[in-house]
Parts: sequence; C-alpha cells; structure tokens
Amino acid sequence: MTVVHPIHTAWLTTGATGAQNYDEFADDAEITEIITANPRSALAVEMPHRAPDSLGRSFADALPDAVARLTEAKQAGAYREARDVVVLYAITAPDGSTAYGLWCMVDTDQISTSADEPGLVIRNEDVFLEKVRERVALAQALGHLLSPVLLLQTGRGDELHAALAAAVAGAGEPAATDVDPSGRTHAIWPLPAGPQADALRELAGGGDLVVADGNHRSLAAQTGGFARFLAVVTTPASVAIQPYNRLVHKLDITVEELLTRLEKAGAQVTEGTGEVPATGGVVNLYAAGRAYAVTLPRDPAGSVVDNIDHALVERVLFGEALDTEPGDKRITYVGGDYPASWLTGEVDAGRAALAVLIAPVTVDDFVEVNLARQKMPRKSTWFTPKARAGLVVAQLP
Repeated sequence: MTVVHPIHTAWLTTGATGAQNYDEFADDAEITEIITANPRSALAVEMPHRAPDSLGRSFADALPDAVARLTEAKQAGAYREARDVVVLYAITAPDGSTAYGLWCMVDTDQISTSADEPGLVIRNEDVFLEKVRERVALAQALGHLLSPVLLLQTGRGDELHAALAAAVAGAGEPAATDVDPSGRTHAIWPLPAGPQADALRELAGGGDLVVADGNHRSLAAQTGGFARFLAVVTTPASVAIQPYNRLVHKLDITVEELLTRLEKAGAQVTEGTGEVPATGGVVNLYAAGRAYAVTLPRDPAGSVVDNIDHALVERVLFGEALDTEPGDKRITYVGGDYPASWLTGEVDAGRAALAVLIAPVTVDDFVEVNLARQKMPRKSTWFTPKARAGLVVAQLP
C-alpha cells in the first residue's frame, strides 16, 4: 500500500489558467495586475478579493465570485476533465535543466508534526492561522483544490527522479504547457490507472515526504477534514532553496536605536552590503541608505533550528529589538523570486523602512532538520522551482 493515490476527478488546464501560488507575492497589487492581464488565471479564483471586479470586498465576501469564476472557466473549456489519473510534471528552465514531479492525492492522516506523531508526511514550519482559515473556506466553497502541496520524497528520491525522467521522455507531447515569469516551461501528462502509474505511486510514497511548500495548505486539509490533499511529489535533485527575506514597512524607533538595542542583546554590528549573505551566520540589514552586517547572538543551549538565522531574526531582531511578532502586518515575507535590489529599492523609495537579507537554508540541512522532526521557523525556505497553481485541479468528493 502507498499513501499516494490517483486524483479521482481531475481538471487539467487547456493552457490559460496557470499561475504563481497565491502566497508568492510581496505586493497584493501584483495579483490584481496578473488577473487583469489574464482573467482565467487561477489567482482570480484563489484570491477572489484581489480580482479587479472584487476589490474592496473581504476574502469571505468574495468567495461566491471565486465559485462563479471556476464554474465559468470549466464551462468555457479552460479545463478538461480526467478520471483516476496521476499526472507527470516536468519544469524546464531556460538553461535546459529539468525538475520532475507527480501530481497526485495524499492521505491527510499521514501528516506528522512531531516525533511522537505517526505519519509519512512531515510538516516542518510554523504557520499563520488566518491564512489556514482562508484556505479552508476557499476549498469548502469551491469543492476543488487548485494549488498543490509540494512534497520532497526523501527515502527513494533518486529512484523516483530516474523513473519520472524516463516516464516524461516516453510520454510524447504534453497535454498542456505553461511558462512562468522566470521563463520556466511547465508541462503535464495525465497517466491513467495501470502498471506505470502504480509503480510511480509506490516510489512517490516510498519514504518520508517532507513539505517543501504548502504548509498552510496541508494544515487546511486537516482543519477542513479532507481525507486527501492535492500534492506534487518531487525529488531533492529537482529543487533548490533560495533566500527568504523580510521587509519591515514601519519602524517605531530610529535606525540608531535599533542598532543600539541589537548590540545590547548581544549582536555584533559592522558595515554591511545590500546583498543576501552568501552563507549563514550574518544577516544584512538595509535602512536609510546604509547597510549593516549583523551577527545575531546564538543560544548555546538551543537546538540547531533555534540558532539558524531565520529563528534568530524572529527572536532577537523582531522580538527583542523591535518588540513585535513575526505575524505583524508591518512585516512582509519576500521570497527568492525578488532580488535583493528589489528589497533595497523598496526602502530607498520610502515604501519600507528596513530590509532584512538572510542567507538561504541548504536542501541537505532542511531535510536533516525535518527527518529529526524539528520545526523550521515561518517562511524560512523558498523552494524553486515551484509548482504552478491551476494546472491540475482536484475536485473534492
């Protein structure tokens, strides 16, 4: 038996619905711009209150609009139905490198968040509960799941990678393709029930599956009581982790006072750069046209996770120096699709007061931490390439 299952009723894009996931944006106005340019974008369904004709309404009030948009898209032929399939997935970068995955359904009762909780699906990051509640409400209103949880197969990753590469090579023309803003081509091929699909499902479920992207979506499946959730199972060889930085839009103290508080907390502050550090141990801050390299104090009694840079930023910079919480509305979490120059540009333009530039976590460290059942800080891993929303939609029973 495997925890990986076919999608009983899948809706496959016919070419116009693919989108970045709803949580990949540093500015909500970008979502509105994308929907304006492409009303068929899955973002119009997943973020209904950001669609041009729904602006000013709350997420909850705009849910009927989401239902209407998905229904209309299906009726207009933007999706085609497929039954009892898994879906091959290949993401090819402009340089020709290719990542592989398998769209499928995974048992929700396999989600484990601690060492004493059984399950093959390891969820690894703290979450923001408001976002979870929105995902539950959307899925319940739609009866469909548009964005997958990205899972890393850690036990048989090399075997799965080879098998997926071979399957894609022999699959012929894809059922649909989509190109993301980075120029990567996303291609899908549905596989009906049979020996090939069964073999891939066995490999995909053949070891611990670590949540690489979609912590909120996986918790939403649990909270909403969904027996299974939509997933893309991928391999460690297919992904990389990019920086996950922060913007603080308003400071209640001066930059000088912030630096003084950091030093009192045990940090070392020297001249820095407006770039992401190449390796961990130092965080670069940028404010008022100047950059500072800050070595945050580590806790000698803490775990490895307690002392990674993202945890130190939460505890020392936000908690001690700024006296705020990670979920404060003044903090924006900015993924690796945005370069350091974009963050410093936001500060220079006066739209933010402070940029926090943090070195990325390594894939090996990420897997090691999760297999030890330790939990990563919020928004500490920006995996690339990301699965596109709206390519494969799962209809809930």
